[in-house]
Amino acid sequence: MARSVSYRELDWFLFVCVLLICVLGVSEIYSTTQSSPRFAGMHLRQVLWLGLGLAAMFLLARLDYHILLDYAFWVYLAALAGLVAVLLVGKEVFGARRWLEIGGINIQVSEVAKLAIIITLARYLSEVRSERLRFSDLVKVGLLAGAAMILIAAQPDLGTALTLIPILATGIFLAGLKWKHMAALVLIALLVLPGTWHLLRPYQRERLVTFLNPRQSPRHSGYQVLQSQIAVGSGGFWGKGMEKGSQNQLGFIPVRHAEFIMAAYAEEQGFAGVLLSLLLYLMLLLRLVYNAETAPDRAGTLIVAGVASLLLFHLLVNVGMVIGFMPVTGLPLPLMSYGGSATISTWMALGLVMSVRMRRFVNL
Repeated sequence: MARSVSYRELDWFLFVCVLLICVLGVSEIYSTTQSSPRFAGMHLRQVLWLGLGLAAMFLLARLDYHILLDYAFWVYLAALAGLVAVLLVGKEVFGARRWLEIGGINIQVSEVAKLAIIITLARYLSEVRSERLRFSDLVKVGLLAGAAMILIAAQPDLGTALTLIPILATGIFLAGLKWKHMAALVLIALLVLPGTWHLLRPYQRERLVTFLNPRQSPRHSGYQVLQSQIAVGSGGFWGKGMEKGSQNQLGFIPVRHAEFIMAAYAEEQGFAGVLLSLLLYLMLLLRLVYNAETAPDRAGTLIVAGVASLLLFHLLVNVGMVIGFMPVTGLPLPLMSYGGSATISTWMALGLVMSVRMRRFVNL
């Protein structure tokens, strides 16, 4: 007989880690925007997004994730339909169509599509009966993720499209990827990679060139990275203090409340503050790994592992971008960067994790 679940069985340690990261984010958004009338009150809007995301997390945690798995096919189709709608009637900003405007609210469908891919791959891979994936299984899951990747990349949003790769890689690895298939995939990637250069848009090529040598164009394409590195270095060990970072307050750091929030945070809170934030992210990721290990079934493990790989990829790319170790992308820092769709979708992903966690002792 199945035992009922309650919110007492939430992962409260994970929940506290997430809230602490959010507090750091809101405080830094306030610091980066309080001196600019244009961005006044942005930290309050972020609190609103966090509140909505928190409500979504509790709702998803209460919902049995097996119900979502049962409707995975329709969830996937709805995500693809949303991505197609973005390309057809989406709101265009700076030459990119990435948002659907519904009721005066801009929704970034690609953020929700990432969750749909996690659910869909978990459903398919959990039903594979053999211990090792066949090549036909790899082709099928590749097509499932590839269709969404192509639609997201066409917006264009290459950074978000690439976030589906670690989700896919983690899923097939846990489902039993054969070594010969892994070698074949790596070889194919190495052969295809040079040809993708011609598929990139001019600004995307410029970002890659700038990544290799940002000082080649310090006033144009290299400006973002160089100013970010200056901010990180000027923070020292203890930082300059809230609202006292010169790079931050004088507006030298680009989009300092969003993608480059870690640069502003590093300048004002220093190495000590960055270390604190990274330790919180580490505890969050380790807790996700623990929840994946203790999941009640294979599908639950794949869902939690997919969420963990998604957050890890965002963290590595964003922090790497800030210090010049990664090309500049539009990927936000999870739970710290300003943004409605990204914030709510991250909480929804954590809601899926909590749903798995709360049912670890339930008879399935």
